[in-house]
Amino acid sequence: MKAMLCTAYGPPDSLTLTDVPSAPLGEHDLRIGVHAAGVNFPDLLIIQGLYQVKPDLPFAPGGEAAGVVLEVGPSVTGFTVGDRVLGMTRWNGFAEEAVVPAHRCVRIPAAVDLTVAAGISLTYGTCIHALVQRARLQPGETLLVHGAAGGIGTATIDIGQCLGAQIIATGGSDTKLRAVGRHYGVDALINYNTDAEWKDQVKALTEGRGADVICDPVGGDVFEKSLRCINWEGRLLVVGFTSGTIPKARANLVLLKGCSVVGVFWGAYADKDPDGNRANFAQLFSWLEEGRLRPLIARRFPLADAVEALKMIERREVVGKIILTTDRHAD
Repeated sequence: MKAMLCTAYGPPDSLTLTDVPSAPLGEHDLRIGVHAAGVNFPDLLIIQGLYQVKPDLPFAPGGEAAGVVLEVGPSVTGFTVGDRVLGMTRWNGFAEEAVVPAHRCVRIPAAVDLTVAAGISLTYGTCIHALVQRARLQPGETLLVHGAAGGIGTATIDIGQCLGAQIIATGGSDTKLRAVGRHYGVDALINYNTDAEWKDQVKALTEGRGADVICDPVGGDVFEKSLRCINWEGRLLVVGFTSGTIPKARANLVLLKGCSVVGVFWGAYADKDPDGNRANFAQLFSWLEEGRLRPLIARRFPLADAVEALKMIERREVVGKIILTTDRHAD
């Protein structure tokens, strides 16, 4: 099979499309014939050795893949050959096959396209866990979404609307914000690169209360300003640090706002509570089938063009999600 291999930590150009033998199948694993794989910011970090986990070299990036079960481990129950599944791979998704523990796989309904399903594992899995289990977002609450044009941002908006939230979206590009606004019907758009006092806009839009829930995948200065425009008993979700700067919370602001700073680590949650994670994905697929969930797919590339896909993420050119497809998807 072919895989986009990382043989030494480095930039996207260091990846090579290589013929490799199929990985051995463990007792509790599924072998998936990959039709499509999502591309995410952590894929860029993991090939540079900057992610919180460092798989043994060589490996392929790719934390999520959708396809058809080719083989079932001897101790696996609940899956059969031919099932359409979404695999939460962590890495090795940029390949024609992926071996994934069965507890990290969920069935994909027949009505859901595999390329759409491939892009919802990491971002949508993270965001539904963030908003439901961690923030306990309620209908009518105001949800402030930072980095709104990225994969986490668009997923948060999408899920937040399904949960009945009022959305305020921020980002660093007017063009990207307008694209997000058009797709999701969001009018409250704030460019934090051109408006240094964007926290005051958030307060104005909420009649002085501030946001009830804030999703922050950015970190840096955005984090501290978020603490200054959060509502009483608000929840500030720490999702990531695309700014490259890990912030520190000022405890006096947390005290004065009576708010919570809440960590979101979906990968650990999926392992510790697989039943809860499966329930989250059942809800996501239900919303997809109903037409309520509307993932924003920016581009589709063949697997061989994974380097260019990662470069687009690196250049911050993407609004929404990029999907890679293998030759299996054309069958």
